[in-house]
Amino acid sequence: MLQTIRNAWKVEELRKKILFTLFVILLYRLGNAIPVPYVNIERLSTYFNQLENTVLGLLNVMSGNAFSTATIFALSIQPYINASIIIQLLTIAIPALERLQKEGGEEGRKKIASITRYSTVAIALIQGFAYFMLIRNQGLLVSGTGIWEAFVIVLTFTAGSALIMWLGEQITEFGIGNGISIILFASIVSRFPSAIINMVSNVSAGSMHWWGMVLLLLGALAIIVLIVYVTNAERRIPIQYSKRVVGRKMYGGQSTHLPMKVNMSGVMPIIFAQSIASLPATICMLFGVTDESGGFWGGFLRVFNSTSALYAVFYFLLIIFFAYFYSTIQFNPVEIANNLKKNGGFIPGFRPGKPTSDYIQKSLNKITLFGAIYLGIIAVVPIIISMISKTAANTGISLGGTSIIIVVGVALETVQALEAQMIMRNYKGFLE
Repeated sequence: MLQTIRNAWKVEELRKKILFTLFVILLYRLGNAIPVPYVNIERLSTYFNQLENTVLGLLNVMSGNAFSTATIFALSIQPYINASIIIQLLTIAIPALERLQKEGGEEGRKKIASITRYSTVAIALIQGFAYFMLIRNQGLLVSGTGIWEAFVIVLTFTAGSALIMWLGEQITEFGIGNGISIILFASIVSRFPSAIINMVSNVSAGSMHWWGMVLLLLGALAIIVLIVYVTNAERRIPIQYSKRVVGRKMYGGQSTHLPMKVNMSGVMPIIFAQSIASLPATICMLFGVTDESGGFWGGFLRVFNSTSALYAVFYFLLIIFFAYFYSTIQFNPVEIANNLKKNGGFIPGFRPGKPTSDYIQKSLNKITLFGAIYLGIIAVVPIIISMISKTAANTGISLGGTSIIIVVGVALETVQALEAQMIMRNYKGFLE
């Protein structure tokens, strides 16, 4: 990876893209340090220290600690992710949106993107109001806060979320890789130094054994190795092209393969599942309900905190669902079978057409199931460890597996994007 970055730095155009990406990340981190007015930041941070292993803590991880300090980027990219999920689901349910996505071409994609942006602003407005209600009901506002101050706080949260969406689009267009993923990467990585310092402090204070910290670090390293191995793994379906005569020349006859990634959907199922799993906390925030609240809603939120068994099961099932959902959107067996038939290609042992598409679909289902279970295990095992180990819960390990898989996945995707651009620029063609 370091060699790829070093080689990319030597290319002037790629160097500009890397610098632009780093500049946008710097702007994002500066925004994470600017608090909204009329909020008691010290009391808010103390309050969130008690919610580290809840879904509110998860929202804080995704925002790079901006959520617990009520900065202008407190909502982070969650509204955009939620809007993307809703629009992608609607494209399947509503035929007009499906036609716009498949047959609209570039113009159709622009319209879908525009609808997603408007939906992001609407969701950010709702989540910003819910966050304000949480702060107000917990008495975390500066005294004398009225309707005008409430309007400023909610509008600032909404504008910050819209600005993050715009920054992500700028990275995608003028920088390296997927902008939204890179912003999420920067948010999670920014918490790693404080997490390591926290573990060292626990060891020094005697609340955690030194060998416990070593085991956690070795476990994180093992997860990284597993993620890299599975991400690069693929199932290769053999393809044979029949020979055909065009004029006096014979074409075809070569053998190749159809690559199918084991983890085809990357980190998207994790991100989507986190967004949906955090919805109960968002709804409860709207009514000022927390883990310490009594009654039905307080118990409901306690059941859905990120260290509960029900949350782990729900989270696991959501990851499997979104893994299948995302692979279905990306990979169309019928279209691939038709393209093979048009070009004289076939899978040995299967007739062109429906038998070929059925075989590809069967192989896709098997690979997707394995990849989904792999993602689910990596995301859920730390939660299980946190449930049975009080020390692990105090270190926030329930969020560690998810953070690592997102960080490693985004890092690999960014390196692959760099390599693809370098190959495109270094390719000399047939005449040289």
